[in-house]
This record gives sequence, structure tokens and C-alpha cells, in this order.
Amino acid sequence: MASLNVPGVEDPDETGLSAPVCRTVTPDGDVLLLVPGDCAAARAAAHAQDDDLTAVMEITDVAPVSVPHRIRGRAWVAGWLTPVRNEQRAEAAMLLAERHPVGELLGIGEALHPDPAAGMHGRTAWMMLRLEVGEGAVDDLWGAEPIEPDDFAHAAPDPLIAHEAELLQHLHAAHSEQVRGLCALLGDRGEVCGLRDRAVPVGLDRFGLRVRFTDDEQRSFDARFDFPEPVRDVAELRRAMHVLFEAAATE
Repeated sequence: MASLNVPGVEDPDETGLSAPVCRTVTPDGDVLLLVPGDCAAARAAAHAQDDDLTAVMEITDVAPVSVPHRIRGRAWVAGWLTPVRNEQRAEAAMLLAERHPVGELLGIGEALHPDPAAGMHGRTAWMMLRLEVGEGAVDDLWGAEPIEPDDFAHAAPDPLIAHEAELLQHLHAAHSEQVRGLCALLGDRGEVCGLRDRAVPVGLDRFGLRVRFTDDEQRSFDARFDFPEPVRDVAELRRAMHVLFEAAATE
């Protein structure tokens, strides 16, 4: 989930419908956003002078499975917001469509139209915005730390990101006993882990799996199970998971 806020500009919408409907990052590290044309950020960007409109995008990462404390982390990206104009619009739309193949349904087609359809109050129904990154920060399961713009620009998406939700749900539904059996790999913590009645996979990336163990009183702790080496695709993930499960079974 993402929200876009412009300091000093109030957005009367409390439904969340003014939030960006899709986003992606350019090769230069700018964030492209598709937003409703009548939202506060779009209105402010359309009337800003000299590209000096500051904005903050907040991203909330929510676990795709049902567990206590589902929020896995938050990130903030702050910088300068401008509308995507003229010949840049086609390139921006292509980048957004690569990240979101259903782009036309989300308004990318309308945002590209020479005479975009009017939304509420006669304003453009959809607008593409560019956020030039000035600073960022992450607060997640690994801790809190700032992010430099160059590091943000050079970061690559995790190869499992497009499949993480489906994979976690599959592990929880079809392999719950094997996931709980990973307790055997925790050494001294395994005894505490064994008292927990529920084990739910809450995070998955190329480096490993994070599992949340919870008892009947909703007391919980997380354990991280690293793969022998980073995986590059789902096929390598399957092999890495088999290695984890086999190692736990032999303990």
C-alpha cells in the first residue's frame, strides 16, 4: 500500500481512493506514479512553479497471510514532485505498463490521451507524476536505516517479489507441518519454538524464509531461515526449500 503526501496540502479524501494506483522506478532512480487527476498531489503538481514541490511517498508492507502484527515494514521516499509532460509521457507509460500489465484498466491509457477525460470538478481523470528522490528510509523486520538516492537508484527488485504472496499462501496452506518442523533448525530456541502451536511463513526473498511462531495467547516470535545461497527464480526456490525441509527432518 502506498500514499503520497505533499506537506502543507490537505487531501480531503479519507477513502484511500486518491492514493497512487501504480508505480515504478526509472533507470535513473526516479519514481513514476499514476494518480487520480483530482487528488491533492496531482492538483498541487499541476500548479507548482519551478519544480519546487516537495512530496513524501509512504509505503506499507503488509504480510499476505493472516498473522498477528501483519505490517512487516514501512518505507518513506521524499523528493520533488512534477507532472510527466509532453514526449516523456509515452516513455513513462511504457515503464508503468511493464510493472503493471493491466495499465489501461488503471488509467494509463487515459493519462496518455491527447484530451484526457475529465474527472471530478472537470480535472483530468488520471495523471502521471515523477518523484525525484532526495532521501529515503526503511523501518522493517531487519531494523531502521536511511537510504541514499544513489543506493535507491541502483537497487534491483528481488526476483521473487512478483510471486511472494502466492508462494507464502501456498506454503501456509499445503506445507504448514513442514514449516512448523523448521523449529528443529533453531538449536536452543527450538524448545521455545516447539511450544508454539502455529507457524506461519510471513516473508520470502532470494535470501531465505521468515516464519512467525505464535501460541494460543498470541505471543509470537520470528525466525529467519537462510537458504544455502541466494535463489534467482522459483525453480531454485523449490530446491532451496527442499534443502531446508530435509535438514529439519533429519535433526
